[in-house]
Amino acid sequence: MATYLIGDLQGCDDAFARLLDHLRFEPGRDRLVVLGDAVNRGPASAACLRRLMRLGDSAQCLLGNHDLHLLAVAEGVRRAHRSDTLDDILHAPDRDDMLHWVRQRPLALLEQGWLLVHAGVLPDWSVEQTLELAADVEQQLRTQAPRAFLADLFGNQPARWSPGLRGPERWRLTVNALTRLRYIDTRDASIDFHAKQAPASAPPHLLPWYAVPGRATRATPIAFGHWSTLGLSWSDGALCLDSGCLWGGALSCVRLESPQRPWLELHGLPCVGQRTPGT
Repeated sequence: MATYLIGDLQGCDDAFARLLDHLRFEPGRDRLVVLGDAVNRGPASAACLRRLMRLGDSAQCLLGNHDLHLLAVAEGVRRAHRSDTLDDILHAPDRDDMLHWVRQRPLALLEQGWLLVHAGVLPDWSVEQTLELAADVEQQLRTQAPRAFLADLFGNQPARWSPGLRGPERWRLTVNALTRLRYIDTRDASIDFHAKQAPASAPPHLLPWYAVPGRATRATPIAFGHWSTLGLSWSDGALCLDSGCLWGGALSCVRLESPQRPWLELHGLPCVGQRTPGT
């Protein structure tokens, strides 16, 4: 049995299908986890979801910022962006089945000693706290009226963690960290929501979340996606698997083995660029 972690799909179903063929993936024997953003901006978001759903228990997908955006647009609490490619889901006869499946996805997982998230983890959070905060949001998303819950989930405030946060502020910060985080502003320990470039060209007061000294999760390997300008990288115990398939990079994955030997195999298949950065 093999367990594979796969970077952001973003509606690139052809690349996803080719990667599964390359891996000789067998449902029931093998398992995969997509690290969020299964949908949007690529040409075949519905096809990606249907492929994942057909794999049943052999496939899992974390919630990414684009997946949550899909749910919010479907509920009418956010407007579609000009760059969105979600109509094949929103107007599909099986729309409700796909949206229900997305709502059941986790925000964080612990898999074979690895912590898996879409974007990042705040430096103060332990592995246990990360999973607890994620589970709280997951429970709300699955059981509350989705329109009311999603209406409170978007925004940039609060930008700093405090144990005293409750309700929508706590949920919003949890979602922003797990699905949008790249940099921590070292001047006040807040999330920076604007910088997207690679660390070499970032302002000196910004640190990648995984490089903040004293990070509470440093002893646990973490895999994430989301950051295509960072690309495939392994630094400070954190593995980025978003190698920009959407932009003509590659769809990357690793086969997990153990925290002591982080991965057994690394695979990356070249992708046909579906978008140009900035569009």
